[in-house]
Amino acid sequence: MLANVIRLARFFLSQVLNPFFSISGNSRATELALASTNEASMKPHRSPHNLRLVFLLVAALVSNQASAHGGVAFEDDLCVINIDFLQAHFTVFQPETRESDEFCEDIPDVSRSVFVMEYLHSLLPEMLIDFRIVRDVNEVGRYATLDDVLAIDDLEAATVYYEPPRIEPGGFYTASHEFDSKGTYIGVVTADHPTEDRYYTAVFYFQVGGADLGTLPLFLVLLVILQGGYWLSNGGWARRKQRLAARNPNA
Repeated sequence: MLANVIRLARFFLSQVLNPFFSISGNSRATELALASTNEASMKPHRSPHNLRLVFLLVAALVSNQASAHGGVAFEDDLCVINIDFLQAHFTVFQPETRESDEFCEDIPDVSRSVFVMEYLHSLLPEMLIDFRIVRDVNEVGRYATLDDVLAIDDLEAATVYYEPPRIEPGGFYTASHEFDSKGTYIGVVTADHPTEDRYYTAVFYFQVGGADLGTLPLFLVLLVILQGGYWLSNGGWARRKQRLAARNPNA
């Protein structure tokens, strides 16, 4: 997913910076263009096409940053876990440090955390559910899948918590774990079908002891590059040189 974002950014950068580099690629053309520049032509020219590209990139990166970490997502301002097609409200509490505050994925403190699922699908109260938390030892990140978990060399050693399968006919599933170190983890919920030989899983990445910035630094860097490219491609540098020359006519 990150590679897709980078490819998208490269495309947008090529579109935004293309006018600037197509001019600078020909030194004689650049000299003629600057020599013929007058007050009217120096007014900022804002390309709606380029602006749309910038906004699309911003929207794509913000969406990636705020989207679901695998099986957990926000839907209608509620945190929902998707165990395949089976859904449940999902909440994490830290009663000793955060009282009744609710968290969806990233957990702020290294302390006891209570994971709660409120079943939304009628089949879940009949199913055996187990819950596993493993360290993200391979640094897969927010787009971890079940294959990534199964690829861990020593899954038992990476597991920090495991709740054996149990049925919760009342429709509420809870699990409590005392985290002892800050870091990144992967949660795995497995639900066994009550009458058929099949199971469903939800895999989600989360951070303990602070939020994961994810692609936000990349987003900020690209935003600065895009803004600079837009400024250059619309004559920003030439206008700056003209203003400096006007202030220092004898320079």
